[in-house]
Amino acid sequence: MLMKGVTLRGLEVFEALAATGSVAQAAEMTGLSQPAVSQQMRNLETALGADLVDHARRPMQLTQAGRSFLTRTQSVLSQLRLAQNELTVMDLTHLSTLSLGVIDDFDNDLTPQLVTILAENMTRCRFKLTTAPSHEITRAMQDRKLNIAIAASPGAVMDGVIEYPLVHDPFILVCRRGAVAEAGGIEALMTGLPFLRYDREQLIGRQVEAQLKRQKLSFPERFEIGAHLSLMTLVARGMGWGITTPLGYMRAGRFHDRLEAHRLPFPAFARTISLFSASDWADRVPRDVARTMRKLVSELVIDPALRQLPWLEGELRLLEGG
Repeated sequence: MLMKGVTLRGLEVFEALAATGSVAQAAEMTGLSQPAVSQQMRNLETALGADLVDHARRPMQLTQAGRSFLTRTQSVLSQLRLAQNELTVMDLTHLSTLSLGVIDDFDNDLTPQLVTILAENMTRCRFKLTTAPSHEITRAMQDRKLNIAIAASPGAVMDGVIEYPLVHDPFILVCRRGAVAEAGGIEALMTGLPFLRYDREQLIGRQVEAQLKRQKLSFPERFEIGAHLSLMTLVARGMGWGITTPLGYMRAGRFHDRLEAHRLPFPAFARTISLFSASDWADRVPRDVARTMRKLVSELVIDPALRQLPWLEGELRLLEGG
């Protein structure tokens, strides 16, 4: 277990800063902003109780403690990268066809990355990709139109289908930036502005409505939106507030400068994103794809989300199984 305050991101930042001596270049290497690089270094040095770099010098230079710690850091990161690379090496050359369905929450960045990895490993395979809402993906899986599906779990066992849990995705409240302060609190916001619902034909809409019913919460029936980005657009414009998940929030990245996210003011609940495969597919492919998907979700969704919404630590997380 890592010491409290020592994170993998902090180690990566330290390694980059040691190599370049420049916050700007370390930011470019790690994909972080310069303030985020500086904060990661402060957090790491505070956790270790030692200065790793001489911040007064330009370019920055390692202290004696920093030189000693760098050797260990490089060893740890090297082993982790080797392990990650091994996870993405899949032997799919024996497949002749593969039909994959992926929840549309991932269609911005993650799905193209997954497809690239699959394509590199499927040299003689006919490949079909479908992106759609979860209820359509799971229906296609049940109808045997897909070999593998990645979608929100319906919470019930599907005949002839094996489920591999991937992500615990908690529900959060979203509104226009500054709206909670203007309203005088979250409860006042919820009663003062319309609730922007997901279409209840969708699984996410039904999950939200079920939780509201359990909490005996009722809001006027005014808006019911099918398209996720349309709902986020209305939220960003201050037309009302909504309930989504971190995966949905991260998908709406273009609106982040106009949105804010909060914990729900009632008991927390979450959805599970899982990989599904036909139970008669008795080989390693579903497990390999699930492991690769967890890696991609961690790097492309969870890590960036926790940097923006650190209060989700421990709630937005990977799930291991299968």
